[in-house]
Amino acid sequence: MNADLPHDLSPWGMFLAADIVVQTVMLGLLFAALLTWIVCLAKGWELAVARRQTRRALTNLRRAARLDDAGDDDGGPLHLFCATARHERDHAADLAPDGIKERVAASLGRVEAALGRRINRGTGVLASIGATAPFVGLFGTVWGIMNSFIGISQARTTNLAVVAPGIAEALLATALGLFAAIPAVIIYNALARGIADYRALLADTATAVLNLLGRDLDRNRP
Repeated sequence: MNADLPHDLSPWGMFLAADIVVQTVMLGLLFAALLTWIVCLAKGWELAVARRQTRRALTNLRRAARLDDAGDDDGGPLHLFCATARHERDHAADLAPDGIKERVAASLGRVEAALGRRINRGTGVLASIGATAPFVGLFGTVWGIMNSFIGISQARTTNLAVVAPGIAEALLATALGLFAAIPAVIIYNALARGIADYRALLADTATAVLNLLGRDLDRNRP
């Protein structure tokens, strides 16, 4: 009976022995797992840099006495917020200060939303992988078990040597589905918390810019 048992039940051996559909499912899940870690590293680095820039911008704004004293960060959040406020201030110097502050507040809100959308790009793929990978793995499992039953029917036997390979391949597809889904969900939740913190920093930065602008307008008020 031992001679009839499959000679290789290692993950690689099961992959090679699997049906083409199950192989496709396994390759897709492995690609999804690789993509998860690529997104994790790329977005994690981008988010860390963005939060550091925004914290530095907020510190500079809180130390500044005037909007023009806030400095610049070469295209970072400080530059975008301050440039937006200065543009409206300089082009509406002869208008009512309250109107200037309202328009600047609206413009800063759009800048804040744009920065939030930019940092959020790419995280949706993690949510998709976390939601669909288990079901894709389950599809591979069902297909592999179905092939096992077909093999049993054709061989007219319930010998373990006939049943074991197909079931093992099916379970490997399920394992790969979980291998892709679990890190994707954990990483997505971690990034979501980091992005929420970054959005809060952006809101604080916009408020600081608006406060500086309001002080400048009050100083210049007749």
